[in-house]
Amino acid sequence: MNLKDDKQQHNQRQLDFSAGPTGEAREAGREETESSGARNETEKPAGRDRMMEEIGEWENLKEAMWRVKANKGSAGIDGMSVDELPDYPELLGVREQLLSGSYTPQPVKRVEIPKPDGGVRKLGIPTALDRFVQQAVMQVLQKQWDPTFSDSSYGFRPGRSSHQAVAQAQQYIAAGHEWVVDLDLEKFFDDASYCPPVDEVG
Repeated sequence: MNLKDDKQQHNQRQLDFSAGPTGEAREAGREETESSGARNETEKPAGRDRMMEEIGEWENLKEAMWRVKANKGSAGIDGMSVDELPDYPELLGVREQLLSGSYTPQPVKRVEIPKPDGGVRKLGIPTALDRFVQQAVMQVLQKQWDPTFSDSSYGFRPGRSSHQAVAQAQQYIAAGHEWVVDLDLEKFFDDASYCPPVDEVG
């Protein structure tokens, strides 16, 4: 179905967010591969259009809504909770805004959480609607990019956990490896004025 036909049916369809992801929805941890040529298509204008259409697919949006509601979380600057999202009057228009490029995120609510050892942890809380959009975009980008990441990477990836990282480390020790490199990236990107050369990052 092309974008024009899809928009014509826009008012005849409703988003049903009451159920979890369907069989057609993307599953976390499912392995999918693409050729490098297919990935490069997203760098072209036509590729970007196709990506936005994929982000705006009804099944992708339904899964995004289900996951945002399941994650719960505090309200953003507008005070709207995730439980209020399905009843939000503008929700059905979000898809069209994404496809037209007119969607504008709201400011992020700044919250400071006290640390047990002193100081505060600064958190940014997007609005529930923005979290819904971010989730929809992330699901499509994750499907494209996750298969390209290192097999040794376990952090914040679908189907991977810290327990798996520990198990892999134990296998390295059993294989006779003796060196451990520990990197602490706390506040590494806080100072935007410093951009390390490529050879320092590499």
